[in-house]
Amino acid sequence: MKPIKRIYVISFVCVLMFLCTSGCAGLRMSGYGYIDPSRDVTEAFENYEVKPGLNYYVSGRDLYPGAIIGIDKRYTLVTKMWKKREFTTETLKALVLNMQTKAMDLDFIFVHGFNIVDEEGNDIGDWYSLHRATTSVKGIEDNQFIIPTPPFDIYEENDGWIFRKLILLHGFFGKTSYIRNPDYLN
Repeated sequence: MKPIKRIYVISFVCVLMFLCTSGCAGLRMSGYGYIDPSRDVTEAFENYEVKPGLNYYVSGRDLYPGAIIGIDKRYTLVTKMWKKREFTTETLKALVLNMQTKAMDLDFIFVHGFNIVDEEGNDIGDWYSLHRATTSVKGIEDNQFIIPTPPFDIYEENDGWIFRKLILLHGFFGKTSYIRNPDYLN
């Protein structure tokens, strides 16, 4: 590649990176919050800790929800998709264990805790779901928030196909091949 072309390519990449990062920063400043991975929230859910200052909600299936959230009682979740739940230590334990079991059945996909953060950086609650779930947090007025649920089929979206594909490729190159469910190959 000629030196002049290389300069243009490098300049283009730098401008593109600047636009992408400034766009992401602008999104957080324009009234949207986010979920932030948290070891403390993960440990609280894995110890089946029901926090009295939170209102709890689930999304998805009753047996293994796509997510469990706890919203600080000073805030209101505006929703038609989240189902409000009253938890005891035992009922929370049952759901957390079901979610972990379902996730592990999908080839080493883990469940993780997150802080729910509003657009001003305030922690407004806890989120527990597959580690690849994403959402946004939209403040609307007077401590009211809209938080979209993860997809209803989040466990199917993360069904471990990539892991099985790697195993298949490993077998293709002369090693032992193992495919958990060969129906995925059709």
